[in-house]
Amino acid sequence: MRVMATQLGLRERKKQRTRQLIAETAWRLFAERGFDQVPVAEIAAAAEVSEATVFNYFATKEDLVFHRMQAFEQELLSAIREREPGESIVQAFGRFALQPRGFLASDDPGANEGMRAAARVITGSPALIAREREILESYTETLAAFIAEERGIATDDVEAWVVANALIGLHRALIVYVHRQALAGVGNRRIARNMRAQGKRALARLEHGIG
Repeated sequence: MRVMATQLGLRERKKQRTRQLIAETAWRLFAERGFDQVPVAEIAAAAEVSEATVFNYFATKEDLVFHRMQAFEQELLSAIREREPGESIVQAFGRFALQPRGFLASDDPGANEGMRAAARVITGSPALIAREREILESYTETLAAFIAEERGIATDDVEAWVVANALIGLHRALIVYVHRQALAGVGNRRIARNMRAQGKRALARLEHGIG
């Protein structure tokens, strides 16, 4: 049993290394030439794997860029589900969504350029913009279902959908804001501060009512 567990552990680590290699190779090529200009076959060749192997790890080419967003969705729901007593859904959402991540949270010297490259790659590709929109729509559906369940209302209740759309709409607006700031040459630390300030004002508006 111990040998089997060790073998499974080694196999899983090998899969994780292969997945990471493919993702890093793809990102390097995308940053150099743009998402739409790099075919999957080239990514596979550069990573020294087959094209089929790439799709074994990433269902679509777009997932090579957005593969971390699935984990974000689960973490977001956990933050809201496990919020402290008395904390509202809006407050829990803000506490989670306004936390800098990725390049914005990195002290690496190349993080500023990494953030700008990410903004260039995503905003420069209609395919990625469309895929990002699909992912955020999925977030909205999941969040609306959770809100409806928590409040004991029907899953098609308009109130649940309004709240979910407002919160994910805020998240989408902050993504656009960060991209614009990065493309304008603003440093990551300042972007993070600006994002939090913008987000807090918007959340206060939602918390206290748009009217």
